[in-house]
Amino acid sequence: MRIALAVENGEWHRNQLLAAFRKLGVEPMLISLADVTIVTGSGEPVHVPGFGDALPDGLLLRTVSGGTFEATTMRLGVLHAMVSAGVTVWNSPVGIERCVDKGMTSLLLARHGISTPDTFVVSSRDAAADIVAREARKGTPLVLKPLFGSQGKGLRLVERPEDLPQLEEVSRVYYLQRMVDNARIPWRDYRIFVCAGRAVAGMIREGDTWVTNVHQGGRPIPWAVPAAAAELATAAARAVTIDYCGVDLIDDGAGGYLVLEVNSMPAWSGLQRVTDIDIAEVVARSFLDSVRGAVAPVRLVASQ
Repeated sequence: MRIALAVENGEWHRNQLLAAFRKLGVEPMLISLADVTIVTGSGEPVHVPGFGDALPDGLLLRTVSGGTFEATTMRLGVLHAMVSAGVTVWNSPVGIERCVDKGMTSLLLARHGISTPDTFVVSSRDAAADIVAREARKGTPLVLKPLFGSQGKGLRLVERPEDLPQLEEVSRVYYLQRMVDNARIPWRDYRIFVCAGRAVAGMIREGDTWVTNVHQGGRPIPWAVPAAAAELATAAARAVTIDYCGVDLIDDGAGGYLVLEVNSMPAWSGLQRVTDIDIAEVVARSFLDSVRGAVAPVRLVASQ
C-alpha cells in the first residue's frame, strides 16, 4: 500500500504513528498538505510529493497546517479531490469541516438527538447580548468559545451583555454555550477517544479551573469508561461522520453525560499516559483496514 502521513506539527505524535505503521509492515511517506499542488493539462491534476504521477492509496491526517482562509480552503479542496479519486482519507474533509466548525457540530448533535448543553450561534453583537440578558446571570454564565479553536484556548465566561467582546474579536460569530457546573472542585470532565466507530480509551480530566484541557494544565486520570458514556461518544462521532476523534463529555447532574465537543484532530499524549492501549497502533491499524476495504469510485468518462 502507498500511504501518506500528514503531520504538520507535533514530533511525539508523528513518531508514535510512524512506529505504529512500521510495526504493521507499512512505511508511510511523510507529507505536508502545503506542498500538494494542482496542475491541470495532463493526467491527474493533484500532485502529492513522493508519489509521482499517481495518488496514494490512503492519506492519514494528524493535523492540517494553519494559514489564511484561502490556504485552508485549498487544502480542504485537495482532500475532497483525493476522496473523489478513490483515496481513503482519514479524517475525511467532510468530517473535518463539521468538527472544526463548532456551530455545525452542535447543529448535527442536536439533529441526531445527542445530549449537549444548550448552544446559541449568532452573527451580531445585539443578538448575542439579547441571549446573554435572557440566559445568563451572575453565578450562571454562558461560555463564549471561538467558532474555530481547540485545546481550550480563547474560552471566556459571560455573565452580562457588556462582557461580550466586539465582533472583530470573535471573527464576527458568537458561539455561546450554557455553562455546566458540576459543583465539584477540582473541576472535572472527560475525554473519550473514538476510532472506526469504537470507544478505544478514555480519561478523566481534572483542573484547578473550569478549563480542564491537558494543554491548559488539566491532569489526566485513568477512567474505566462506562457503557453509557462510550455509547454517547460513538453516537457523537457518527453524527459528524468522523473516522477518529476525541469526544469531550461532562456530567449532566442527573447521572448521565452531555457532549461538549468533537475534536477531529485530537492529541492523545495525555490519554496515552493513563491507558495501556497503544492508541497510535489502533488508529494506524483501523486506517489500513479501511484502505484495504475501500471500493473504487465510479469514474465519469468524458465523451469523445
